[in-house]
Amino acid sequence: MAIAFKPHAYQKHAIDKVIENERFGLFLDMGLGKTVSTLTAFKDLQLLDTDKMLVIAPKRVAKETWADEIKKWVHLNHLKVSLVLGTPKQRIAALNKEADVYVTNKENTKWLCDYYAKEWPFDMIVIDELSTFKNPSSQRFKAIRKKLPLVKRFIGLTGTPSPNSLLDLWAQVYLIDGGERLEKSFSKYRERFFRPTHKLSPYVFNWELRDGSEGLIYKQIEDICLSMKARDYLDMPERIDTKQVVTLTSKERKLYDDLEKYYILESEEDGTIVAQSGAALSQKLLQLSNGAVYTDDNNVRCIHDQKLDKLEEILEEAQGQPILLFYNFKHDKDRIIERFEDVITLDDPEYKSKWDTGKAKLLIAHPASAGHGLNLQDGGHIIVWFGLTWSLELYQQANARLYRQGQQHTTIIHHIMTDNTIDQRVYHALQNKKLTQNELMEAVKARILELKDE
Repeated sequence: MAIAFKPHAYQKHAIDKVIENERFGLFLDMGLGKTVSTLTAFKDLQLLDTDKMLVIAPKRVAKETWADEIKKWVHLNHLKVSLVLGTPKQRIAALNKEADVYVTNKENTKWLCDYYAKEWPFDMIVIDELSTFKNPSSQRFKAIRKKLPLVKRFIGLTGTPSPNSLLDLWAQVYLIDGGERLEKSFSKYRERFFRPTHKLSPYVFNWELRDGSEGLIYKQIEDICLSMKARDYLDMPERIDTKQVVTLTSKERKLYDDLEKYYILESEEDGTIVAQSGAALSQKLLQLSNGAVYTDDNNVRCIHDQKLDKLEEILEEAQGQPILLFYNFKHDKDRIIERFEDVITLDDPEYKSKWDTGKAKLLIAHPASAGHGLNLQDGGHIIVWFGLTWSLELYQQANARLYRQGQQHTTIIHHIMTDNTIDQRVYHALQNKKLTQNELMEAVKARILELKDE
């Protein structure tokens, strides 16, 4: 049953910004209502100068979130939505339907732009999770960039605009302002605000911010971006992060140390493991820390069950309370399913109802699949990271599936980490990246904290 929308003051502010600015970025923390605020602004804009809106989003968000939000709120129920998903034939049929809001997944961006080679029927483009367009070399960025002159309104939504570094920001801001504030090209942006430090390979350098550049970047974009942190506007329950440390046996430790030192583990019986580069080595070490490694012949070599044993302890302590677990590698998923009963995955068409009703005691997902748009806070409050990801964006977004507006309980986030391994390095790297992310959010944050008291 649809409910009446009574926007919080900060949501009203976001709605006004979208209406007042033809091109704008809502850099809102998870749980602050980016979707309903954007749809509400679009509803009002239909009375002014906007007819049809195209939403480009991660696949699962495109499939579920936007249509669900329209059904949820009384003031949006009149909007007709068409999901441009599936096969090319199904997508074309969806585009030919009469609707107000057309929603597609980001992988269809180039196809959609090619389909409308000589025309463009949408007055407004919304990119949900703008950070997925942070790569200026990607086909999706290049395709949508060509359509911007045909679009009256553009809105970029994200909670993590610079997940890894401020280099990620250029492409996103370009889609908002066409390069007006941060240069017309990525190379000029990088040259202006960064300096090369050391070579990573013959033609690839590591880049660091020039002195004073960080503040200048923030200043340049503050008029076209609205940033809000959930902690400033929501009364959130407590969040507890734990490190659940496991220890390798001496035999397992030797295997880890040998792989780290020599880039190779040889075994005629179990398969040889070779890391061809430093990047490949980091992935192999992450796998070994989790308990298994892919061999050169694409088989899986199991090394230990330490994390599986720790997960069993966590499940026992939970006493039947639902747990959302994030894994990193497919063999993690396979070993978890083999070890435990009644494991639910996102492939189950009823996973959401099972989770919300407490029937899914262990729901497992890869953060890339569950990192955006899934609202799972009603079904549980415990997260387990079986293996960490290097991506701050995926890490933050995945945690926000439970720790978000509407969560009524203390949220517990367990990180299962193997002692004295790459796990600790990844964990600390995520914390360091978080500093840069928070600095960006703070720098362009709306100065309307008094609205909390209204």
